[in-house]
Amino acid sequence: MPKISTRGQAMPESPIRKLAPLADKAKARGVKVYHLNIGQPDIKTPAVALEAVRNIDREILEYSPSDGFKSLRLKLAEYYRTFNIDVAFDDIIVTAGGSEAVSFAFLSCLDAGDEIIVPEPAYANYTAFAIGAGAVVKPVVSSIDDGFSLPPIEKFEEQITARTKGILICNPNNPTGYLYTRKEMNLIRDLVKKYDLFLFSDEVYREFCYTGAPYISAFHLDGIEDKTILIDSVSKRYSECGIRIGALVTKNKIVRQTVMKFCQSRLSPPLLGQIVAEASIDTPKEYMAEVYDEYVERRKFLIDGLNRIPGVYSPIPMGAFYTTARLPIDDSDKFCAWCLTDFEYEGCTVMMAPASGFYTDNKHGKDEVRIAYVLNKEDLKHALIVLEKALEAYNKK
Repeated sequence: MPKISTRGQAMPESPIRKLAPLADKAKARGVKVYHLNIGQPDIKTPAVALEAVRNIDREILEYSPSDGFKSLRLKLAEYYRTFNIDVAFDDIIVTAGGSEAVSFAFLSCLDAGDEIIVPEPAYANYTAFAIGAGAVVKPVVSSIDDGFSLPPIEKFEEQITARTKGILICNPNNPTGYLYTRKEMNLIRDLVKKYDLFLFSDEVYREFCYTGAPYISAFHLDGIEDKTILIDSVSKRYSECGIRIGALVTKNKIVRQTVMKFCQSRLSPPLLGQIVAEASIDTPKEYMAEVYDEYVERRKFLIDGLNRIPGVYSPIPMGAFYTTARLPIDDSDKFCAWCLTDFEYEGCTVMMAPASGFYTDNKHGKDEVRIAYVLNKEDLKHALIVLEKALEAYNKK
């Protein structure tokens, strides 16, 4: 039988989704699974978005332009200006989710063997997209004991070689919820300027910043405008993950022209998704404020609850809707699987993402898990009880 590709063999499993078959089997046994593993909010999609779906009046569901509908890109440019991100509509390319934006950015900017520096823990699919482009992730590991703040900039410089092409950040961060400060962002900017690198900046959680300090975008950094590639998505801010609409934003004309080649090869972004996304930008401020307040309450409830469980520690995340927590366990992969295969409490169990999958070297994160606080507080309350009981049972084995 022919062998599969080396690239395919190297492609990592998603720590977020790889345990899904075990969760399905647990549900088939009648066990209720609290999904803390995936960033799929239980919050209702805005009414304006759902109305746009109901009111589609087309006789042909046609291709769109490869870079997305101009009307959507114009509205996105207006949206970005509300965050003091000054871009024109033709700086924006609509993609099939933020994932495609990352993939096309890597394919356009990185040659096989090129290196990108990534603070870790990091969203696991970054590594998958780098492998797809033939690139190499050079990690700089942050620590839960420091709240996952930016590691010393000297650690970044130690990783720079002749093959280094860029730095990738996620701000606010997935999986830790960390929010980079102005000082930290300026340190990254200085490094990008000094070594003439690209800055890939994933900012899909910008609505969810829980400090009094202003949100700092990569586009707020002076002197690297032509080196900055912003990654965005409507999935999280409007609770519409399934429409698969994101964006790649850059003022670098050559990068945009190159990305467009990949866009043309996949023809066009989703038609129906663009219709929904365009309508979603008109979501009332009241909806966004209510969602924000809900996440603030969930965050406090979850973090307080986690830190009351013996042996558990979670720093307070300042953005997004995730936390990476330390548990009193030997192996988070084994523990997360065991919760689905061998444990239940009052007919319930929990599904979490083992944090080892968010590090390039999986010797890290062995006692950590990523938890998404995308469930209502009543579900979070029950999930915390189940988690505490699971830890007690696991450590008695």
